[in-house]
Amino acid sequence: MGTDEDAATATGPEGEAYPVHWEADVVLRDGGTAHVRPIRVGDGDALQAFHVGQSERSTYFRFFAPLERLPDRDLARFTHVDHVDRVALVAVAGEQESEQIIAVARYDRTEPTMAEVAFNVADGHHGRGLGSVLLEHVAAAARERGITRFTAEVLPQNSQMLAIFREAGYVLDQHLDDGIVTVSFDIDPTDRSRAVMADREHRAEARSVHGMLTSRSALVVADGDGRRLAGAAAEHLAGAGLPVQVVGPVAVPQGGVARSDLAEAEGPVDLLVLAVSAASSVDVLRRAASLGARAVVVLSGGFVETGPDGVALQRHLVRSAHALGMRVLGPASYGFLRHGDEDHPTVNASLAARLPEAGTTGLFCQSAAMAVGILASARRRGLGLSTFVSSGNRADVSGNDVMQFWTEDDRTSVVGLYLESIGNPRKFSRVARRLAAVKPLVVLTAGRSGHVVPAGHAVRRTRAPRRALDEVMRQAGVIRVESTHQLLDVTQLLAHQPLPAGRRVNVVASSEPLAALVAEAAFSAGLTVGEQRAVPAIAADGSADLERLAEELEAVYADPACDAVVVVHVPTLGEVDPRVGPLVARAAAGSGRTTVACVAGLHGMVPELTAPDADGHPRTVPAYAAPEDGVLALAAAARYGAWRATDRGRPLDPEGVDRARARSLVEAALSRASGPVRLDQDQTAELLACYGLHLWPALPADDVESARAAAERLGWPVALKAAADHLRHRIDLGGVRLDIAGPEELAEDLTQMREHLTDLGAGDARFEVQRMAPGGVACVIRTSEDPRFGPVVAFGLAGDAVDLLGDVSYGVAPLTDVDVSEMVRAVRAGPRLFGYRGLPALDVGALEEVLARAATLAEDLPEVYSLELHPVVVAEHGAAVLGSRIELAGAGRADGARRALPE
Repeated sequence: MGTDEDAATATGPEGEAYPVHWEADVVLRDGGTAHVRPIRVGDGDALQAFHVGQSERSTYFRFFAPLERLPDRDLARFTHVDHVDRVALVAVAGEQESEQIIAVARYDRTEPTMAEVAFNVADGHHGRGLGSVLLEHVAAAARERGITRFTAEVLPQNSQMLAIFREAGYVLDQHLDDGIVTVSFDIDPTDRSRAVMADREHRAEARSVHGMLTSRSALVVADGDGRRLAGAAAEHLAGAGLPVQVVGPVAVPQGGVARSDLAEAEGPVDLLVLAVSAASSVDVLRRAASLGARAVVVLSGGFVETGPDGVALQRHLVRSAHALGMRVLGPASYGFLRHGDEDHPTVNASLAARLPEAGTTGLFCQSAAMAVGILASARRRGLGLSTFVSSGNRADVSGNDVMQFWTEDDRTSVVGLYLESIGNPRKFSRVARRLAAVKPLVVLTAGRSGHVVPAGHAVRRTRAPRRALDEVMRQAGVIRVESTHQLLDVTQLLAHQPLPAGRRVNVVASSEPLAALVAEAAFSAGLTVGEQRAVPAIAADGSADLERLAEELEAVYADPACDAVVVVHVPTLGEVDPRVGPLVARAAAGSGRTTVACVAGLHGMVPELTAPDADGHPRTVPAYAAPEDGVLALAAAARYGAWRATDRGRPLDPEGVDRARARSLVEAALSRASGPVRLDQDQTAELLACYGLHLWPALPADDVESARAAAERLGWPVALKAAADHLRHRIDLGGVRLDIAGPEELAEDLTQMREHLTDLGAGDARFEVQRMAPGGVACVIRTSEDPRFGPVVAFGLAGDAVDLLGDVSYGVAPLTDVDVSEMVRAVRAGPRLFGYRGLPALDVGALEEVLARAATLAEDLPEVYSLELHPVVVAEHGAAVLGSRIELAGAGRADGARRALPE
């Protein structure tokens, strides 16, 4: 398999350019996997076998006539393609010698921008979503070859094929002529087609993870070095009641069955657990394939982290597993846990002997070492889990896959992730936003910026600003935390308490100084503090009044301006009266308001702080070791509640965008060069115009006469600018003169600028003349195409001070209109746009329109390596784009317009 950073093509056996980057592993509707690739010359026998295996009805639907075998001439034509005007993709199952074609999609160009498309899916694989997957992939290939529209001829009885086109999200033109339905549609992605693709991807990936987590039988295979890992996994699987077979030097657990060899293992087996050397892993996988496993957990290491040879072994393992219909968890995984219910048994395919109790929290942890501590801490706190998954090297199953599952899982109410790296931030953002819209998502990353890449993690390089990952998280509604301690602090609150309706907090503490300290901590965390009440702590000897505490609690919960309550009860001498915990729990559960507590002697989720709410459901007030921990968790919950309650806006879809024209301009510019291209001013203006952005013209001027002619053509008053990049916007260096009203002033300014710039060593600088825009505030909009994050959009006000202070907001496309609005308001200098110190408010709506169109351009055109609009002058009415720079380069975006597993 190739990667996006490998060469796009390789030379095939017939000398044609074989597009390696079109190869991909995919997850199908039933959770199984397949491999999609361009057809090859040597596929003749496999294609004939595919055809012969089809029913007469399927053959008739494809060829409109009975055809028992493909004639040699047709077989040669179908397998000898040029991958440009004639393209064919096949979906295959099995490996190498045993590889079988299970579906075919092809197009033949009929006009420069139009092609006829056709599909054929093996009868035994109908209903798995192969047709829709192949349509996405063949459409992506066609767009790459300059095709914008597909046509297809379909028999009216072929309802499945018509459904594939109809349900893909494209706008169809359809008519019946001579008993044939002709369908045609533009293949540029639409909002609906993207939504359809994301929804299908979501269901398929969720189902594949569900198949792994609900396994009903397992086979554990080990060699000498992996016997301890395998022995632990076998014991834990059998201890949870799962039928287990064991192969290798492993102690057979009670209830398990030993097999002397893989050939003796009996199927079906749902789950394969490997603790073998990296070099033998693929062979074991192949020998066990006939047992029908849906997933394989690889506990052992020795793969990517060992160097290039390990990288090749890991890729080979994953490719083989996908070809055999399996997902891979690991390598170097700690395994997974899924507590059972009435329909499915508990599956403990992990290395953890002692498990947290059953609950509603889902935890994901990449690192096996970190998993040990996180599970132990969750168990000590009494935090119940529905699911735990460790991905290890994350060669296949990732946090994205598990989030897809948890989005629909009724038994999971809150999700916590520990991520050492994020391989595809664009997909992470899309999946996380979908999950966070219905369930809280708490995330801890190894390092704030996402630039950390641990050994064993194959991720793309990144040039994105260190704050880019913060914006990905913020846009997606993710609750970001700083440590595993905070991860569980926030998770336990969200799992057992209602979301706060706002940021207003009341405090009940056992002393006035303590109440003041808690209030200060709440204020620092962004909460609004209301009442602060001090009630002396009630020790076990009954030295204080329990009724007074009950009255004070009743009073703070009765406050209509209260969204949450912090209770701190710490006696200075002796232990807490055991009646205090139940009293706090009853008051909190009866109120329905979010509550956190710090009660001496209690920590985590304890029975003493549990009581039924108004509906009879048990509610537990989480107990924290320090009040500051509870306050920080409460603040995180309040921020998430506000995000959840706020309209997140609509995807950007500005009017008047000519995407086809923009695409042709970019392709034409790149075709004329062998590397990156910087567009000239005319090309820049033409490309921006495709997105409704008007670049104010600037005419070159080498002397006074040409400057005067330019000004007369553009209209007075004008600005005179040095054309050199380092002087273009630098008024402070004398590179710009503004508000030039007439020819004499223009001549004088040009002479003075040339003399001044000569003193600076730039006397040979060329000049530009531009009509003056209405006065306002100068802003800068930039986009850059990052290999890992995709299009990163930046906004700030212009000026050295802003740049030096880093007063810039970032967004990662695709954005919504709300994201754009928040970006403009996020910069600290933003008040200058809204009537700062008596100045008139400016046309922020026009500025947001420019930012939205620039973000849309960056999202649509991954070849736009960088875009700068500088300056964008925002006036009381309108926003003028006075300067722009665009650089193009070859595209290689990680999250493209087709469903595919990471490579």
